[in-house]
Amino acid sequence: MDPAERTELVARHTEEVVTEAELAALFDERDSPSVYIGYAPTGEMHIGHYTTIRKLADFIEAGLEVTVLVADLHAHLDDAKSPFELLEARSAYYRTAIEAMIEAAGADPAGVEFVRGTDYQLEEPYTLELYRLLAGTTLSRARRAGSEVVRQSENPNLGGLVYTLMQSLDVAALDADIVYGGIDQRGIYMLAREQLPERGHEKPVCVFAPLLSGLTGGKMSASESGSKIDLTDDDGTVAEKVQAAYCPAGELEDNGVMEYLRYLVFPVFEERGEALVVERPAEYGGDLSYGGYDALESDFVSGELHPADLKPAAAAAIADVIAPVRERLLEASTLLEDAYPETYG
Repeated sequence: MDPAERTELVARHTEEVVTEAELAALFDERDSPSVYIGYAPTGEMHIGHYTTIRKLADFIEAGLEVTVLVADLHAHLDDAKSPFELLEARSAYYRTAIEAMIEAAGADPAGVEFVRGTDYQLEEPYTLELYRLLAGTTLSRARRAGSEVVRQSENPNLGGLVYTLMQSLDVAALDADIVYGGIDQRGIYMLAREQLPERGHEKPVCVFAPLLSGLTGGKMSASESGSKIDLTDDDGTVAEKVQAAYCPAGELEDNGVMEYLRYLVFPVFEERGEALVVERPAEYGGDLSYGGYDALESDFVSGELHPADLKPAAAAAIADVIAPVRERLLEASTLLEDAYPETYG
């Protein structure tokens, strides 16, 4: 695979690359650049996580050295979303879930290195460098950088502000050439590109994943069950959620059903060499088969494909894609019980 092909593979199915020219130059210069993504082990992982993790299969195929940071300290710093006593259990659950998603996406989890924040964030030189960042960053700059990530208020806890600087510093600590995360992380990584070169580190290339809409329209909410599909949802639950989803005929904006198909189902099906089949009665034109997302979107926007026909096919495809992950998690039921005792204990 030549540098141009590797660049295209890393950049596909993303919201933004900062910058694609830098990414291309990186592949011209190095055989195996490094990339990292961090996850703070807070609430249960869901289909929104899966869409970002699926991208790791592309990174592995492109020959990148992939690191996943299970950011346990971050999980507590962000308004104590994870109590200290649950960090160990939730970190173990996140690693298992992420490995299952990587494998279900068609890649080998052995191609990913897992690191926990507590492995290095409590020791020098990390802590000393963090103090330097704290001394050189204004309150307003830190708040602005993390405004889409950590909880904000007129009188925020210091933890959320330290969280932002730690995430910037993680880029250097993990020696990452490329950082990957949701587009909501953009402010933090722009801060890293601004500050790290002043401290002798290279500025990272940034690859951002889109944030998917919720099934109820608008932003996905982790606290609203009907807004998302959980990795442990059975086929019937997936079907019910998709059937009730916001999916107006011909409209793409805030349409979570179409976004799930674009960013998760079709990339996985393409890896498997499978097509998405939409079953329709003969009087309505008969079955449709789609080998890629673009053709499906064209038919949906034109009215050729109606939501009433699309939804059952989408539900079946989504259920199929998450099934291996669900099975892996349910087989290790104690992971969920330990990590979320209020739900599974």
